[in-house]
Amino acid sequence: MLDTIKQFASEFFVTGDPLILGAQVSIGLAMVAIVFVLTFFKKWGWLWREWLTSVDHKRIGIMYIICSILMLFRGGVDALLMRLQLAMPGVEFLQADHYNAIFTTHGVIMILFMAMPLMFGLFNVVVPLQIGARDVAFPFLNSLSFWMFFFGAMLFNVSFVIGGSPDAGWLAYPPLSELSHSPGVGQNFYIWGIQISGIGSLATGINFIVTILKMRAPGMKLMKMPMFTWSVLSSCIMIIFAFPILTVTLFLLFLDRFVGAHFFTLDGGGNPMMYINLIWMWGHPEVYIVVVPAFGIFSEVVATFSRKKLFGYSSMVFAMIGISVLSFFTWVHHFFTMGSGADVNAFFAITTMLIAIPTGVKVFNWLFTMFRGRIRFTTPMMWAVAFIPCFVIGGMTGVLLSVAPADFQFHNSYFLIAHFHQVLIGGVVFGYFAGLYYWWPKMFGFKLNERLGKWAFWFWNIGFYVCFMPQYFLGLDGMTRRTYTYSFDMGWGPLNLVSTIGGFLMGIAFIFQVWQIAYSIKNHEKDTTGDAWDGRTLEWTIPSPAPMYNFAITPTVQETDDWWERKQRGEKPLAPIPDAKLEPIHMPKNSAIPFIKSALWFFAGFGFVWNWMWLTIPALVGIAICMLARSFSYDTDYYIPVDEVKRTEQLARGAKA
Repeated sequence: MLDTIKQFASEFFVTGDPLILGAQVSIGLAMVAIVFVLTFFKKWGWLWREWLTSVDHKRIGIMYIICSILMLFRGGVDALLMRLQLAMPGVEFLQADHYNAIFTTHGVIMILFMAMPLMFGLFNVVVPLQIGARDVAFPFLNSLSFWMFFFGAMLFNVSFVIGGSPDAGWLAYPPLSELSHSPGVGQNFYIWGIQISGIGSLATGINFIVTILKMRAPGMKLMKMPMFTWSVLSSCIMIIFAFPILTVTLFLLFLDRFVGAHFFTLDGGGNPMMYINLIWMWGHPEVYIVVVPAFGIFSEVVATFSRKKLFGYSSMVFAMIGISVLSFFTWVHHFFTMGSGADVNAFFAITTMLIAIPTGVKVFNWLFTMFRGRIRFTTPMMWAVAFIPCFVIGGMTGVLLSVAPADFQFHNSYFLIAHFHQVLIGGVVFGYFAGLYYWWPKMFGFKLNERLGKWAFWFWNIGFYVCFMPQYFLGLDGMTRRTYTYSFDMGWGPLNLVSTIGGFLMGIAFIFQVWQIAYSIKNHEKDTTGDAWDGRTLEWTIPSPAPMYNFAITPTVQETDDWWERKQRGEKPLAPIPDAKLEPIHMPKNSAIPFIKSALWFFAGFGFVWNWMWLTIPALVGIAICMLARSFSYDTDYYIPVDEVKRTEQLARGAKA
């Protein structure tokens, strides 16, 4: 009996690596600390009522952002571990299999569990406020989307300490991801963690398309929408076409591993190239799914801090729509070297070059917006300006990679690593940092400390170039991606050491950002205007942080940048609202079903990972019961009475008035 327990524990828990043991101890201590704090301060009820069961889009957005910051820490630690391993020739800091697991989890976490939730967090916080809505179209579905993401991310991350992480690369190409090469449960964690999270992402895309198309304020026609809202609409259109491909692809891989199918195994008559085509039919639109909202953020930030109307509004809209369409016609450039043929390579080379045109249009529009503007170099504006040279370099190297003959030299090298980090960090991360700083006062009612923010900015930017510029030269010198170690005579040591130093500078920048948030929470000055940056769009017309119902009176829009134009005509922020205009406000009630249902999906996925049908089947039955319970729930909404609305507004506006 004891031997059986020992054998099970050795298979269930990851053992033998001191780094993972340290992580297990840290996770255990953190969980004990959280339980102690919530129990000592008697906050369990508050946590359940105010957050875990909330359907308020603003709170859901904040939870997305918190998760994203935690995942940035986890993915960043993975990156620093890799850079330590590669800092000098012949380093034996990481075991080879641990290194493979780390570069796999780093890619998945940074794209799907850091960039995506940060994007969805800003969607939730900003879009309803920008279009004058009181909530999203489907508040219950919004809560379900978040918790599906959360529990999917937790299922993927738990593999680090239980069962073992996936190690077949962040896109899990067969045969590496098949049972023949990955017989453990790590790849099962990959499939079900991403699958559960992806369902939540697809639901979010549907929710925000309906919200934007059906819930805009009176007078806000499509061509009067703020540019960030346009970018969200473009991104969500891509989501609803791309994510079903990911869902089907992972399901087929699941069938290969669980029931002995042979969709992607050559010896069974399958074709691994079919997997590669399918995963990149999702994977390349995914790059634009996360970067297009960053373009929308830059448009808002540049216009606000240049104190000018965005140059070329219509061309920006058409450029976003063009990117949304073209993004589905470029996927083959990821495997030019795999024998697709000259005609196919030529077609996808041309489409890849074409997609650079609408992206270039945006860059020039931002530059023309800044031209002769009264620019204020706040932290959001600094991130927006820093993006331009960074993304230009990333775009130029992308065009080099789009030339099929050149790609035969660059493919699978560190040149490619440098390129996509240049685009994804310089475009996505810089963009979302700009948005986070810009809308932070609207979320919490105070600005983040500018001095600490600028320290973080410079460490991030200097560290970024120090880290990734050497990698272009390493790639040109023949260093391939996924290299675990290398010998002294390769000559790669000095550039790798410089790159590692850059990585740690970015780690210091993250510490500055955490310090900045903590310092600002303790020492902030409350924003009493609701318009912390002298903004242009509707979210700056209401108090900060926004009330539960957002708008006491649904606004009417007459033109683009309506709030800016009204201020030019003499309107003041937070003016008193006449009592006669107030009416009871219809709002959705909180619900525990999304949390419970998503937790059951976690257990169902965990059962599939270990092939424990005794766990999976009851969890799936519980999911069905949750669906039935929701179907027969009729008490799902309520009205906020006029007196409560009046008190809330007077509290926010009275002193200012």
